[in-house]
Amino acid sequence: MQEFLAHGYAATSMDRVASAAGVSKATIYSHFKDKADLFAAIMQQLADHKFATVFDPRDRTALQGDLRTVLRDLALKMCDQAQCDERFSEFMRLIIGESGRFPELAQPYVEKVAKPIIESLTEYLAQQTNPKFKDPEVTARTLLGTMVYFVMLQEILHGKVALPLGPDRMVDGLIDLILPVAETHSHNQEPSLETFTESRPSR
Repeated sequence: MQEFLAHGYAATSMDRVASAAGVSKATIYSHFKDKADLFAAIMQQLADHKFATVFDPRDRTALQGDLRTVLRDLALKMCDQAQCDERFSEFMRLIIGESGRFPELAQPYVEKVAKPIIESLTEYLAQQTNPKFKDPEVTARTLLGTMVYFVMLQEILHGKVALPLGPDRMVDGLIDLILPVAETHSHNQEPSLETFTESRPSR
């Protein structure tokens, strides 16, 4: 990881990695078939860490409390991780900066980080009944996508100086936008004919 961050993907060779690790190149090739495979393995390691610390539905303690609390905690954890884990932010800069020349760099992130979290949050939202979301996947992508852009603008692109905005304010506003839509869909449905008939005064 340190070699990729220091020199970029193109300039990092397996020889350089072997030298930094203090092992032979043959040892590295016994575990990874090429540089892309090694890069994907690093992404898997990061994904395992992020998945466990940000949102893991297998951890039932992460889903305790009301829906607003769960979603708020998830969004704030994303901000906290970006602020505390500078190495992950640097790695994201590397992926964004070099994905134009090396599209394969973005795929491990999409497959190992973004996709599992989107799918897990979608499944969690689909299980909710009060409120019931019309399209849980779109809601999940809206929440995660907004927070990813916020983190990218504030932390990775250093926008917090020119565009200061606290994470609590951002998260609270986002949750307010998401939940009323779901609550409206759930509770403000058109009245049925039976309801209308029952409400008519008797003559």
